[in-house]
Amino acid sequence: MTGPLDDEVSAGAETAETEPGAEPAEAAVATEPGAEPAAGTATEPVPAGAPDPACLVPLVELAPAITAASTSRRAFLGFGLAIAGGLVGAAVVSRFIPIFEDSPEAASPVAGTYDPQSKQWTFVVDTAACIGCGLCVAACKEENNVPEEAAYTRTWVERHTVTTDGTLYVDSPDAGINGFPAESTAPGAAGKTVKSSHFQPRLCMQCVDSPCTTVCPVGATYHTEDGVILVDSRRCIGCGYCVVACPYGARYLVPAGGNAPNDTPGVADKCTWCYHRINQGQLPACVEICPVGARKFGDAADQASEIATIVRERAPKQLHPEYGTNPRVLYLGPSVEET
Repeated sequence: MTGPLDDEVSAGAETAETEPGAEPAEAAVATEPGAEPAAGTATEPVPAGAPDPACLVPLVELAPAITAASTSRRAFLGFGLAIAGGLVGAAVVSRFIPIFEDSPEAASPVAGTYDPQSKQWTFVVDTAACIGCGLCVAACKEENNVPEEAAYTRTWVERHTVTTDGTLYVDSPDAGINGFPAESTAPGAAGKTVKSSHFQPRLCMQCVDSPCTTVCPVGATYHTEDGVILVDSRRCIGCGYCVVACPYGARYLVPAGGNAPNDTPGVADKCTWCYHRINQGQLPACVEICPVGARKFGDAADQASEIATIVRERAPKQLHPEYGTNPRVLYLGPSVEET
């Protein structure tokens, strides 16, 4: 394949042939850009918009540098500096910046590769350990730009109180973000003698047999390759079918206001297990901030991981398995006995 630069090189390298006895052609005389051509010298008109041939660098002069640039990582990186300011610049910088040093191995990627199909993400909640501090709720709202109002939340904490008459009262003031008062705020609980009480963190259960994905008419709610249920805010029409279909009450429609996940009000939203974090090797925000380790998360396919050990040795259970949704959030402690 040839281009304009190749034509320039060929034109300068070829010598015109002459018939025997004919007068040789006059040699072209180089002129400075903008200077008048010498008398008797024929010049080709330069098309409008084309570069001045006198300013072009012939490929034959660049070829050795390009060839050398392909020999090593250092030479390749240094080539850019050579074009800008000379090979001396590359040599000097290479003494201070390690990336210019020769390396026999291929450069490692900035982030490790992520294989979603190899993951078996699992979330375990220990209701015997939870202290109802509400830090998980606050961290989730901050991390995911969730509206501040208690009615709109991706995770929340409930207090389950059983009185001596056997009645169960459940309250969650402000979704538990500010902790809990001494007495249950559930209607009818005031003044009752408490037999037992525990806190129960709640979130999207990431069900394997999820009704939310089934009822969505536009496919906005979907399973990723690693089994996490997400909402495509660009496709969601805000019909609310998924909100109604979720038996765990883990969804809401984003209201108009200052805080909106993905900056998109009017669409469905829920816990994503902080998908933007876990696929980068980080923990969900609520798990990371929990001061007592009541929330655990990890890849159960990794038998050496903490989450695999918990599942194997402590056998956490699904919350309300009678719903038939096969949730991937598992529970330990009083909540299991209660259901």
